[in-house]
Amino acid sequence: MTATVLICTYNRADRLAETLASLARSRDVPGPWDVLVVDNNSSDRTAKVVADAAAAFPVPLRYLHEPRQGKSHALNTGLAHVTADIVAFTDDDVRVSEEWLRAAMQVMAERPDVAYVGGPVRPIWGAPPPAWFPPANGNLWGTVAILDYGPAPFEYEAARRVPIGANMAVRRAVVERAGGFSPELGRTGASLLGQEQAEFFYRTRSLGARGEYVPSMAVAHHVPAARLTRRYFRRWWWWKGVSRARLHARHPQTETGVDLSRVRRVAGVPRFVWREILGHAWAVGRAALRRDRTTAAEHEMLMIYSMGYALESCRGFLSGRGSAARMVAQRVLKKLT
Repeated sequence: MTATVLICTYNRADRLAETLASLARSRDVPGPWDVLVVDNNSSDRTAKVVADAAAAFPVPLRYLHEPRQGKSHALNTGLAHVTADIVAFTDDDVRVSEEWLRAAMQVMAERPDVAYVGGPVRPIWGAPPPAWFPPANGNLWGTVAILDYGPAPFEYEAARRVPIGANMAVRRAVVERAGGFSPELGRTGASLLGQEQAEFFYRTRSLGARGEYVPSMAVAHHVPAARLTRRYFRRWWWWKGVSRARLHARHPQTETGVDLSRVRRVAGVPRFVWREILGHAWAVGRAALRRDRTTAAEHEMLMIYSMGYALESCRGFLSGRGSAARMVAQRVLKKLT
């Protein structure tokens, strides 16, 4: 069994050097492997960092340049150049553990029924997290791309979860059957548009693919101080709502089995989303009265998520209702993002 580690990068040369150094320390990998870095049109010294690392890297280290801005474009360019049995994904601000690749490959070698795997993503804090940030795994952890589901493995489908892009591995045959990542989703420049992984796993699961959470497949992720502000969290949750609405426009069947194409809507928005906005607003007020900052922050972000979802759904609804209506929706979105 062979593996390629795929890293997409954009203007993080120094962090990328740390990522590559951690990969070079990988131990007991049970098969041939290599690393492929896709430079998504960086303006820093990314190309030199990769070239310098390749000179002394223990396995082949390749470099590709993708001029089209957008993480999904970079991912798809990388996938087009992978011939290994397994594609292991991580990010350019991550340090992988020495056992990371071995753990991923071992499970997939021993379990032919497992199409993809993922593991914990632990923080390297750039500053102390704010007082309202929860100490245990929960909704707000995803904002800074960390997660830890504990020491026991489980099946992703049964838990209604998916891996995150900083730490996952997929059989190349499954990628080829499902197709790549949607360019309509995923980061582009400063945008916080996302859900490209979630959309990808919608398609893999429609093929009957199943995945496993592997606790020993661990990585650590840099969380800069700039991402530990209320402002960043609000932007991130707003864009998650926008991204999720776009995802559901393409795949109306939710993880819980709800067919959104059949639910009742108001102004193009599912009625339950309007109820969620009001419910979370009420919960913010109640938590604030109790001085429960963590609960208040969580409900605030969920409210903002639902608002982003609602406005994006409205934009889709208004797209066929005249240029004036479209213009109003676009102006509101611009002001709020």
